[in-house]
Amino acid sequence: MSLNTPDINEVLNESKTIAIVGCSASEHRTSNYIAKFLKERGYTIIPVNPAENEILGEKCYDALNDIPTETTIDIVDVFRANEHTAGVVEEVLEWNKKTGQKAVIWTQLDVSSDEAEQIAEESQIPYVKNKCIMVEWERM
Repeated sequence: MSLNTPDINEVLNESKTIAIVGCSASEHRTSNYIAKFLKERGYTIIPVNPAENEILGEKCYDALNDIPTETTIDIVDVFRANEHTAGVVEEVLEWNKKTGQKAVIWTQLDVSSDEAEQIAEESQIPYVKNKCIMVEWERM
């Protein structure tokens, strides 16, 4: 399998808006900490979690496809168990088709799955596999 892996520094430098699928309202969860980290560094964050209305002062959406289509999403950062990742990739594929965008899928550590990778590869969606976005940002 040869994933369509984008240049990470380029993605982080050129991106402005990051949808965070599985973002938690609990400040003790990694997804919340990283969302806050990204927001403090100037990114617009869009939390996606059906159990919440607002996270870190931002409106929270039940699903990626509930985000208004006029919103540009540069990265979809996935904080879900890996059995759910393929479903998230399918959602990104729908989003990209619906909006004409090409959001990068970013899977956090141990979040990627073979099925998700295969869907991304077949759809030629840029895909970052099992990397912490905060660690990669700090490496830049």
